Amino acid sequence: MKGFFNWFNNRTKLKRWMFLILLGVVATCFAISSIINANVLRPTDIIKIVIAFVVGFTAIVVGFIFMQKRVLEILIEANNTNTEKGQKANMNLKGLIFNKTMYDEGPKVVVIGGGTGLNTVIKGLKKYTNNITAIVNLSDYGKETAKSRQELGLLPYGEIKDSIVALSDQEELMEKLFKWNFKNSKLNGLNFGDIYLAAMNEIFENPSVGIRKSTEILNITGQVIPATLEDTTICAELEDGTIVENKEKIPEVVYQKISKIKRIYVAPSNCKPAPGVVEAIENADAIVIGPGSLYTEVLPNLIIKNIAKAIRETKALKIYITNLMTEPGQTDNYSISDHLDAIFEHGGKDMVDYCLADTGEIVPEFVRKYNQDGQDIVLQDIDKATKKGVKIIQKHLSKIDGEYIRHNPEIIASSIMELICNDLKFRDKESTPQYLLVNSILEDELKREKKETERIRKNKKKIEQSKRKSVKGKSKFNTKYRDRIEAIQSTTEKKYENQKLYKEMEKLDK
Repeated sequence: MKGFFNWFNNRTKLKRWMFLILLGVVATCFAISSIINANVLRPTDIIKIVIAFVVGFTAIVVGFIFMQKRVLEILIEANNTNTEKGQKANMNLKGLIFNKTMYDEGPKVVVIGGGTGLNTVIKGLKKYTNNITAIVNLSDYGKETAKSRQELGLLPYGEIKDSIVALSDQEELMEKLFKWNFKNSKLNGLNFGDIYLAAMNEIFENPSVGIRKSTEILNITGQVIPATLEDTTICAELEDGTIVENKEKIPEVVYQKISKIKRIYVAPSNCKPAPGVVEAIENADAIVIGPGSLYTEVLPNLIIKNIAKAIRETKALKIYITNLMTEPGQTDNYSISDHLDAIFEHGGKDMVDYCLADTGEIVPEFVRKYNQDGQDIVLQDIDKATKKGVKIIQKHLSKIDGEYIRHNPEIIASSIMELICNDLKFRDKESTPQYLLVNSILEDELKREKKETERIRKNKKKIEQSKRKSVKGKSKFNTKYRDRIEAIQSTTEKKYENQKLYKEMEKLDK
């Protein structure tokens, strides 16, 4: 009984539609009773009855439609596992039974790439849908084969394991588990992730089935599929004709030869896509390419036989996410249009509909650190990139993570889902579970972002006010010559530091 009364809670926002349906029923009953009880119907009576009937019927239909829509939104909100702590409790309604397979009705998104970039994207997407397919490359890129892989006779599953971790609800625990190296002398050098995948391969006698069953058993969001099951080597051909067959040596050879990369290819060249790759692309609502190392993580997936062809022919939205920074020896001085040119040259035209690009407003102090390693911000040549038939969407995609500049998974995911929502609107599918699910979460994200922005604004205001108060408490001399005083103080400190260094050097000389 208590669960029944929860339907009338203010948080549900259902009473308005119940009241509208009740008014519709009253108006309809009034019209019907007027017909039954009337001996003679004058024209004015007929008009009143028709109006009452039309208004009543319309109110009932509209009320039922919006009440069903709101109930579906409540179910989505109540079972969104990614809400902030304490927020979920306010959304839950006792007495409602909900199957979490609602998220299985979410958009089908295929993400192609590798490394940190791909995992950043799928971390953001998993709060919107369970239908995520990560397509990654199987290659050690010329690295020395790990002892764990040698002992177990495994394919290079490094990217597979990283993507499984990114799709897990408990990322830290899953990462610790998969990368755990046994201390037992008999198992020294082996990690749990490789042993687990080796066991699954032996049980199902098929690497592709073993990986798929692994993701099912671990109950991760979505699935991970290798681009190909063949052990491939990434090769680069430079503009001067030099061939490099080791990923680790590409930057070194590029600098030695002073020649850019002309193309990337894989050996063997006739390798086939793994089972399920082409089917996932054909059935997708959106395909996301990148971010990641352009020539060693993104393009190697596109040049596997039939993958680029499937992407070109699919009706799904094709979205490319540009890198934030250039990569030494690969994409030196590259712009957005240069990245797109590389994709079109390796995969053909019609590979990208939309391009998500950063605004380039990155904290200069962090950019300078990257400059020391030969990296710089990817040039924002929006006009040139647009002329290639790609719609450029600029957003502040970057964030500072420790000492690194990374993509913001929340903003990337919400940008992708906004494009999917707009596409569903264009196709008049606003009443589908896909649209309702995504739109509801996007609205929650928008509210959260507004609150966060307001909180930051208030904090800045408080800091500015405290600065003004501290300035008022100081003398006019101190205020006027503050910068000069600070400069003198810093010079004095450096002087003392230098004196200490000189004394230490003298002691060493003696």
